Amino acid sequence: MTASMEEAKGHLKEHGWVKIPSVLTKDDAAHALDRLWKAKETSEASGEKTFQPILDPDPSNVRVFYLPELDQLFRDMLVHPTGMELTKSVLGQRFLVSNFSANIARPGSKSMALHSDQSIVLPEPWLDIWAVNVIWCLTRMTKENGATLYIPGSNKWTCWEDVPANAPDLLVPFEAEAGDIVVLDGRLWHTSGSNITKDEDRAILFAYYSAPYMRQLVNWTAKLPKDLQETLSPELKELFGLSHIGYVVYGDLRYMADKYPKTPDGESAGGT
Repeated sequence: MTASMEEAKGHLKEHGWVKIPSVLTKDDAAHALDRLWKAKETSEASGEKTFQPILDPDPSNVRVFYLPELDQLFRDMLVHPTGMELTKSVLGQRFLVSNFSANIARPGSKSMALHSDQSIVLPEPWLDIWAVNVIWCLTRMTKENGATLYIPGSNKWTCWEDVPANAPDLLVPFEAEAGDIVVLDGRLWHTSGSNITKDEDRAILFAYYSAPYMRQLVNWTAKLPKDLQETLSPELKELFGLSHIGYVVYGDLRYMADKYPKTPDGESAGGT
């Protein structure tokens, strides 16, 4: 869809997704794809596996995890203004990077299991948006090459009983061009498609952000090398949750002392 940013935010809140075209140029997307293949080689050389049987039915689905450790380009993408603004519109000003990974669906790859991102990490009910996935399309994404499939309206489902028996029949593809992003509400039910082409890869990145009171999928303090952590911007350090102080979601609590200046025993309110 082509829309103003405010229209895009409204679409995300109402429908659980929004597509923003041409966030990257075609050349930038191709460059990112080249960096991704190099990151795959680096990841495998370090002992990380790029086929995960618990996620995918066959090794034609290539997974590259921990992208922020592997290339400055991916760290820059995490704080891209477009993705950040849309994420803030539903999660608020403070949130964390839970994970940042890639999925390359090569010809012959099959679909993974149907899920919503919140359903696999949080118990029901899912009453609000507590996670956002920003999908970066490094190649075009079509039904034939394994586009992400989603169920329209499923962002309104709040429990397992809401998921109908015919849910797989309701799936439709997100189709996008290289350089587009697709932003998903964590409650939207989706899956990967099957790549039935003979010679076309579908490469996408998943920047997964979560509310600050949710445990991250990756312990970045343990995963990112200490020398790399020291080079990160304050913004990235905060997003990775690297501070020794946890979030107080609504910030400075002194406003409570102003709102309720007297305690039950009549004393003036103050810090404890």
